Amino acid sequence: MSYTESPAPANHLMDTVLPVRPAVVDRGSGARLKPGMVEDLIASGTAQAMVISQRKALVTEQGLWFGDALRLWEALNLAEDNPATAIYLGATLGPSSLPEGSAVLLFTVAQPPAPGTSLTPADAQWAGFREVAGRLDASDTALFIEASAISNWHATHTHCPQCGTPTDLEAGGWVRRCPRDNSEHYPRTDPAIIVTVVGPDGRLLLGGGGPTDAKNYSTLAGFVEPGESLEQAVVREIGEEVGVRVTACQYLGSQSWPFPASLMLGFTATTSDSVAKPDGVEVTRARWFSREELQAAVLSGEITISTRLSIARSLIEHWYGGVIEDLQP
Repeated sequence: MSYTESPAPANHLMDTVLPVRPAVVDRGSGARLKPGMVEDLIASGTAQAMVISQRKALVTEQGLWFGDALRLWEALNLAEDNPATAIYLGATLGPSSLPEGSAVLLFTVAQPPAPGTSLTPADAQWAGFREVAGRLDASDTALFIEASAISNWHATHTHCPQCGTPTDLEAGGWVRRCPRDNSEHYPRTDPAIIVTVVGPDGRLLLGGGGPTDAKNYSTLAGFVEPGESLEQAVVREIGEEVGVRVTACQYLGSQSWPFPASLMLGFTATTSDSVAKPDGVEVTRARWFSREELQAAVLSGEITISTRLSIARSLIEHWYGGVIEDLQP
């Protein structure tokens, strides 16, 4: 991550943005439109398959120095043994445990099979993304996030919203078509803004929900409402949650968080207010921090902040100007 070399002046937005992480999976949005594309990949015997169940995937331990990895299968064998519908995730790009260009399909099962069965071998376990994300490589992380997003959508959009008819899968699993009215339905993503708020003295405003004496603090966030711009959502959410008036804001970057279907859009904002008033519902506590105060509070265990998996941590460290050291266990 790139950082500013010195703290941003009060009422001045940083002109740097979060780094763009290159795609590690080619989703093949054009190729998957070919009828029978998934069936052809399975028949080729070269496609790999990932299995997901109840938002968990099979993961194998690779050892202390190598982290964990998704447990993949030969798609041909999986298709023969398990009556599930395959969804095309894409082809690998760049560094990966698979050869570059390897096609990966997704199979979804309703319940995680019991240990010792064909889909739960002794060397693998079912795990949620939060449990293992810090130990997966970039390729496996991207596949897990994509698989979570598309499987969540399929699980909740099985019928046509217009007439209630069960829909059919098309385009490699990325379109559902109603056979009755011929309407097409596509995966949805819910945009949400997530914001670092900087006061007139350069301090950062963080907040949290739940018990008022809880230690966790993070950036402020909320969903974008219909007919609202991202900037308007920033102003509204910050005003509603902590009673602070935003004077300017700047987009910095985004992170997919499909649990179940969010896209987090990161902003930094400035305000001339120095007093925050939590709404008592979504935000029960809010606190201003200087850079020195924030680092000291984290190291002492007085507070905890978002993990490095989240865009919230990236936004906080973008304001901080470097890496914030965590309290070591």
